[in-house]
Amino acid sequence: MDELLALAFGALLAGGTYLMLARTLLRVAVGLLLLSNAVNIAIFAAGRVLGRIPPLVEPGAQALAAGTANPLPQALILTAIVISFGLTAFSLVLVHAAHRAYGTVDPDALREAEPPGLPAADPAAAAAAEPPTRRPPPTPAAREAA
Repeated sequence: MDELLALAFGALLAGGTYLMLARTLLRVAVGLLLLSNAVNIAIFAAGRVLGRIPPLVEPGAQALAAGTANPLPQALILTAIVISFGLTAFSLVLVHAAHRAYGTVDPDALREAEPPGLPAADPAAAAAAEPPTRRPPPTPAAREAA
């Protein structure tokens, strides 16, 4: 069973990485979803969740019985699923808003959405877009010398 989880982890990690390197924002969002699922499988596999006995304390016992599943990774995975769902929903809303506003989901075509003064792709254009720098006030020694 561990080999199957490792194979699923590798496939989701490879697919998520491939999609996040794509040129459209929608593929980046789906790649983020695949990566979060890969992390969930990694936590699942590392946490000894596949125990045969549910993680319940018997009446009168002080601890879990031997061979029970670890409840901490289960709680972590459940929390991670909720967080990844919220992050995926938020990123898909952002992709949809960018598509409605600019008609594209290509990151290079969305450069016009950036405010002026941010680094441009061309170094000369970036230098021209920078606001003039303010000089620091002169020191008392420099004032006396002038």
